[in-house]
Amino acid sequence: MGQRDDRFHVEVSVGARVVEVRANGEIDVATVGALRSALWAVPARSVLRLDLSGVRVLSAAGVRALAAAHLRLRAGGGELVLVRPDPVVARVLRVTGLHRVVRVIDDAPAPVAGRTLIAA
Repeated sequence: MGQRDDRFHVEVSVGARVVEVRANGEIDVATVGALRSALWAVPARSVLRLDLSGVRVLSAAGVRALAAAHLRLRAGGGELVLVRPDPVVARVLRVTGLHRVVRVIDDAPAPVAGRTLIAA
């Protein structure tokens, strides 16, 4: 069995007000910590655009992490936007009702000037 590190990684691009996060792989109980770390590193006043096009699995742990990040950002004056979810992930968002609380868009993320960091 391969290491879990091969299954999931996050790329973060930081701009003045918009932070782009691109997740790739499976978000489950084993990998949600890396996603949570990346989401919590974003200042609460930011617009966080989370590109989910590379995510193949979104477990209940991942849904909870997204909901918590949404609440934290909203409380700080920011916003969580989910971008281009894979069809399987989009279905999870619909089934859980998260799509009613967090904005989900299908357009490609706008490039952000700034530095790129690999969170996990």
